Amino acid sequence: MTARLGDVIVGWNNDGPATVSVIDGRAVPFVEIFTAAEQRARTSQAYVRSAVGSRLRPIDSEVGADAVTIVQRDVRTGLEVTSSFTLSGTALRVQHIVRATTDPVVVTAVSSLTLGLGENADAGSAYDLLTARSEWLAENRWHRRPLTDELPPLSLPIHAQDGRGHASLTSHGAWPTGEHLPVGALVDGSGDTVAWQIESGAGWHVDISQGLDGLTVSLLGPTDLEHQFAHTLSGDDVFVTAPVALAVGADIETAFAGLTTHRRATRRPDGSALPIVYNDFMNTLMGQPSSAALRPLISAAADAGAEVFCIDAGWFADPEIGDWWDTVGEWREATRRFDDRGLRGIIDEIHVAGMRSGLWLEPEVVGVRSAAASALPEDAFFRRFGTRVREHDRYHLDFRHPAARAHLDETVDRLVNDYGVSFLKLDYNINPGAGTEGLATAAGDGLLGHVRAFGEWLDGVQARHPGLLIENCASGAMRADYAFLSRTHLQSTSDQQDFRFYPPIAASAPASILPEQCGNWAYPAVGMTDAETAFTLVTGLSGRLYLSGFLGELRDAQRELVSEAVALHKQLRGSLADSQPFWPLGLPGWEDDAVCLGLRGGAEALLFVWDRADDVRSIELPGITGDVVQLFPEGDTSWTLDHASDGIRIDTSAGVGARVFRVREERA
Repeated sequence: MTARLGDVIVGWNNDGPATVSVIDGRAVPFVEIFTAAEQRARTSQAYVRSAVGSRLRPIDSEVGADAVTIVQRDVRTGLEVTSSFTLSGTALRVQHIVRATTDPVVVTAVSSLTLGLGENADAGSAYDLLTARSEWLAENRWHRRPLTDELPPLSLPIHAQDGRGHASLTSHGAWPTGEHLPVGALVDGSGDTVAWQIESGAGWHVDISQGLDGLTVSLLGPTDLEHQFAHTLSGDDVFVTAPVALAVGADIETAFAGLTTHRRATRRPDGSALPIVYNDFMNTLMGQPSSAALRPLISAAADAGAEVFCIDAGWFADPEIGDWWDTVGEWREATRRFDDRGLRGIIDEIHVAGMRSGLWLEPEVVGVRSAAASALPEDAFFRRFGTRVREHDRYHLDFRHPAARAHLDETVDRLVNDYGVSFLKLDYNINPGAGTEGLATAAGDGLLGHVRAFGEWLDGVQARHPGLLIENCASGAMRADYAFLSRTHLQSTSDQQDFRFYPPIAASAPASILPEQCGNWAYPAVGMTDAETAFTLVTGLSGRLYLSGFLGELRDAQRELVSEAVALHKQLRGSLADSQPFWPLGLPGWEDDAVCLGLRGGAEALLFVWDRADDVRSIELPGITGDVVQLFPEGDTSWTLDHASDGIRIDTSAGVGARVFRVREERA
């Protein structure tokens, strides 16, 4: 039997494992299962040809208009896997549930999706690999390279065997986007693209290998070798794989558009208002708030048109004890930071100014000097080899423990009910390593358990406080994957404080984050020129405008630019949730002088263009047709537009600059 879901065909019969194939592609078994007792049926370094996976046989199936469910069993081990394929937007979402029907089995890795591409041993030479490196202050650095850079031709037919090597990308610890993004693609010579997204906050792995019949791509959550993962299945226990999404397109942008539709289909929080947030941290108070320091910021933010004012880190730390880093965890206001009305008084002033109030919180950590470090039970913390895990003078809470959840439930309920807070910036500034051995077969199993429990805790917070907006900050997008972004409203795209470095981060972010969730910081400073002020504001406008800086110190011309940007964002933000990203100059390189992001919705598109060169230059944007109007800064005519042979040409002025354009696209 076969069933088609979009561009993917699922097939199954009684003769072998159930398979999946992209249209006109190669059908391969879609799930591989590795256990402590049995790994591969034929040796390799890749996650292919597993012994258990090769013995799976379908025993049940259900086919709907937009979904297929297949149940398979391995008679030898008694393992049973239920696989769900669901259309999600225009992408395909895949997830498996594995259980042991007889004796206990220790599972060490399960592929969330295994896919075949190409039809012969030379298939690798036909593809480019598109992936993105990411780190603190330098997120979303996309790079396209020939797959043969990773998988060289091997003359496999001469040896009459599949290859044993692999090209791989993996995450480490609990920062799933701290080194590489869990989003990528393979692009063939015609441009046809297969793109994927793995949704795991606790380890993921991409594995590409070559065989006589073509390429095999395995997408996995945590694994034994890479993440110290193992999970014992027995009784009623089940193992649920990390969800993955697969999108196919005639080019990269079409495939990424499919992933964008999936993200919108799975994002759970309601709320389309997309309020403008002002935060007091970046290039401003840097974790040292007080009543005196906050008042002028509140006034200036309200005057600029901000709708949420978030007090960032430090509100809980006694200013006389030094650095607050290792004191976090109790989440009680530091009375000496505020005047006689306390934190509640300054929050009341935010409300009187017409803005909603927000607070910074890092719920999963407890500083070594915090009272909570001794008040909470020992097994409420991550533990390895009989002792607490300590990273940068902090302990890590395990949200599977009821005391850990109760402590943070009390915190959030108090901040919402007693202080009137309606916005939380949730941070995550340490990577605790492999995980915890508590209530787990291995450390990676404990990390996965915690991450999923933390997600359930977020669901509970939203259920109790449906009006609460939650930002997934995660130390400048170190944990910006859809295990969490499906549950939250806003993602801070970086901690980068140099406005010149931010454009490639902001322009690339919609490849892995919904445009309406991309919180791009704009932090005007009095020392900036007007052009530099407009430059940082264009960065903010290219997603969700996220303001910071000493706005009250700005010159009149700068304040006018801020007010203009805020007013424009309020006009444009309603279309963000319907837009699809595109890149007229391609996904930007980290050092590119010219950077461009497009957001297309209907017959109109927005173009965000940055020029980081100091000299006057021309930027040609191919494929842009129709009427082009400069939206921001509206009155600045120092850049000029003209039509080019296959698009438009922009002539810039000396020094850095940036613009927002609207394109009313011509349709055939």
